[in-house]
Amino acid sequence: MEISDIETIRFTYRSTKVRDEKGHSHPGDPYEKTGSITRVVVDGGPDGYCTGGDVRANDLAARYLTGTDPLEREQIWQQLNRSQRLHKGTFSDSNVSRIDSALWDVAGKEFGVPVYRLLGGHREKIPAYGSTMVGDDDPDGLGTPEAYAEFASDLLDEGYRAIKLHTWMPPYDADPERVIEACRTVRAEVGPDVDLMLDSHHYYSRTEAKRIGQALSDLDFKWFEEPMDEHSISSYEWLTNEVDVSIVGPETAAGQMYTRAEWLKRGASDISRVGVGDVGGLTPALKTVHLCQSFNVACEVHGGNAPNLHLLGAMATPGEYYERGLLHPNYDYDGATPWLSNPVDPLDDDGCVPVPQSPGLGYSFDWDYIEEHRVD
Repeated sequence: MEISDIETIRFTYRSTKVRDEKGHSHPGDPYEKTGSITRVVVDGGPDGYCTGGDVRANDLAARYLTGTDPLEREQIWQQLNRSQRLHKGTFSDSNVSRIDSALWDVAGKEFGVPVYRLLGGHREKIPAYGSTMVGDDDPDGLGTPEAYAEFASDLLDEGYRAIKLHTWMPPYDADPERVIEACRTVRAEVGPDVDLMLDSHHYYSRTEAKRIGQALSDLDFKWFEEPMDEHSISSYEWLTNEVDVSIVGPETAAGQMYTRAEWLKRGASDISRVGVGDVGGLTPALKTVHLCQSFNVACEVHGGNAPNLHLLGAMATPGEYYERGLLHPNYDYDGATPWLSNPVDPLDDDGCVPVPQSPGLGYSFDWDYIEEHRVD
């Protein structure tokens, strides 16, 4: 059993998600976009798959990994991680995460179990929160505090147990008072018993972040996420001690579990944060979860997709919620992945997302669609 190639399957689809000049997602007019799937090709099978992936990264990894046993995930991740030093533009954590996750897909299929069982196995479904897109200037979208409140009510009607707001960020007006008013209006709409969270502009000053954090404490928000540049750990140490609402981080700061260890040691957040794509795969994400358990610090998972869902399925301590989104009144989240026969994260009647039970990561690829729209 050995790796013979790491392939990037590319295909076109119609997307209605666009990005503003800062990179945040919003609904938009349909256009043709190219999607990808990383395939770890194994002599004799089974092959492993993960959505996403980069041609240059996968081709370079194939040079290193051809002939390697795909079940040696730890050794492979360590090799790719060390190779990042000289291939930073190619072996980003996001690109490495696709390869590592596909290797876990191989292992699950080889042993006939879903990946979360290989990771430790704890629960078969995860409560979900509806995670909104970033605010805009559309009164029928997310352009006003009242629009956020109306959308929050709609999300509760859909079955979500909790809601996380991504409020306005540049190029839109991110004035703290505007953000506070949106949070206040949503809380008034949904009542006191719904968990609410805020993920705001990432570059507020300390005083702006403190003002928002104090308001969130008064509104009984569950947590406050990434309000300042995460490179400034001392700023988060300060904020965590200044406000009563729980501070979450780091989310996107580079450095995998090593950076999170420094935050834990310094008490820079109340709740730690990990995403499979943020730290370079399921292998380092699991290390991060165990690290947080060692410090008795809760760890919430950033983002959706199958690898994050399997990680949550194996966590015996919070991650309390699966992040389902990004959502918007004018965006069809469930229809956004036509290359899948079934969505990765369907929401059940209890407001939970089931962890896939088929061997591996459990993607249901529509191969007819993918081949029809294949890009050579």
